[in-house]
Amino acid sequence: MSGLTAYERLKTVRSPARPNGEKYVRALFSDRVGLCGDRRFAEDPAIVSGIGYIDGIAVTYIAVDRGEDIDARMKKHFGCPMPEGYRKALRLMKQAEKFHRPVVCLVDTMGAFCGADGEERGQGQAIAENLFEMMGLKTPIVSVIIGEGGSGGALALAAADRVYMLENAVYSVISPDGCASILWRDAGRAHDAAECLHITAEDMVKLGIAEGVVSEHGGDFDKMCGELKSTVFSELRALLKLPVDKLLEARYERFRRIGVFGEESAE
Repeated sequence: MSGLTAYERLKTVRSPARPNGEKYVRALFSDRVGLCGDRRFAEDPAIVSGIGYIDGIAVTYIAVDRGEDIDARMKKHFGCPMPEGYRKALRLMKQAEKFHRPVVCLVDTMGAFCGADGEERGQGQAIAENLFEMMGLKTPIVSVIIGEGGSGGALALAAADRVYMLENAVYSVISPDGCASILWRDAGRAHDAAECLHITAEDMVKLGIAEGVVSEHGGDFDKMCGELKSTVFSELRALLKLPVDKLLEARYERFRRIGVFGEESAE
């Protein structure tokens, strides 16, 4: 595993040179058909979604995409989805449930878009609705944190049966920058906040929030995607064998255990 500190990993996943969500989609899923729009307001380019195959299993894929260049990043709000993005994701999850397709989510976001436009269109409600519906979705869900998993914007695509993280990925309730600004009124102490928040992939496994860590193989994208595809495929095969009632019960218990652990830690 990487010997980087938590803050160094954060800087790594924020690097413009890091592969974006759409590149992972192209590498992991074959015979893809892209699907757009939330059927309520608009299409959100920050979320790339559709139907494809992963080693013969038909899946619905949903990926947060930051964009490859500055123009694309601005169009995609640097990977911060709007409410219509989350509603599009939910629409496709419900479609997957109808046709008994598992769902694979690839998460890389600093958080949901926090501008006035997002609030006017119901950002909080969109996130809450995703969380509620995902907990009862009658089809397997596997989520992978491929970069930054920030706050509710990430959790709205990670209320899954299995959660995996790439080696340098991070997952936190608030960004270290925001945490430092609130706690110490000094965003320059983000490195201290990153350590206090326990945001690394290894931390998430220890806390029971993630099932495992996928090696990045020293930056070899093809090797990393090969291991990631194998991991996701194995989990999907196992989850698809479960009766729906057992699947939902296990998903509930998974998050219940996380909640109980948090209560005990607070005490």
